[in-house]
Amino acid sequence: MPISEICNREVIVVQRNDTTLQAAKLMRQHHVGDVVVVEDRRGVRVPVGVVTDRDLVVEIMAPELDQMVITVGDIMAPKLVTVKDNTGVFEAIQYMRAKGVRRLPVVDDGGGLVGILALDDLLELLAEELLALAKLVKYEQKKETMSRR
Repeated sequence: MPISEICNREVIVVQRNDTTLQAAKLMRQHHVGDVVVVEDRRGVRVPVGVVTDRDLVVEIMAPELDQMVITVGDIMAPKLVTVKDNTGVFEAIQYMRAKGVRRLPVVDDGGGLVGILALDDLLELLAEELLALAKLVKYEQKKETMSRR
């Protein structure tokens, strides 16, 4: 299954020059833990960074910096990890583990933002699949018990 089928397509985005306060307000308004920083390249929204709620706490709040002056471009990681929308789920999990990230912006062949894949999304999917397998085992056990009476 390609991750384009499970990624969240309602991505909250900001521009590099938006303040960290603006990012925090968007996170609160939309009940999310991150925003994707994008640049407009010929009408295509291309992800260039991610800022998380943890980034805001560690980089801005704890050192008591001015959140109305510091921009998301100032605190986002310099190198963004993305994944193509046709990547398989298992491959995406391996990639996240190898890169040590919990969130992956999903892009199309042109580099345009399609969605975001979060560790939470994968955990939910895997939990559903494991539940389905557990039900199958239970069904098979019940079926065998009924046939041997």
